[in-house]
Amino acid sequence: MKVENEKTRYSDSELKEFKDLLLDKLASAKEELNALATSLSSPNANGTDDTAGTYKTLEDGSATLEKEQINQLAARQKKFIEQLEAALVRIENKTYGICRETGKLIPKERLRAVPHTTLTMEAKLKQ
Repeated sequence: MKVENEKTRYSDSELKEFKDLLLDKLASAKEELNALATSLSSPNANGTDDTAGTYKTLEDGSATLEKEQINQLAARQKKFIEQLEAALVRIENKTYGICRETGKLIPKERLRAVPHTTLTMEAKLKQ
């Protein structure tokens, strides 16, 4: 026998709790992105200007690799920020916490661990 009063969405107070969590994560994600951007824009602080020319090539390659890695981290951080902002829009629309595949409510434990998710574990495992 199916329970008819099964919740189809989270209450406004529950959505407020998730909104606060998302805003905290968003603030720290933006701080991290700013730190990455700062490290990309700052010149090499190792002071290798006075080393012999033979080491310069290795140093340049290492610096390039490091910048590529920081760029990748920054890109991932930007995507994470976009996902958090999209989750905030879903809260405003009162569609937050509803699985986009199954239409079921995503358990609170999952939302607390991955607040920007749009899938239940059941739907995620099917992917």
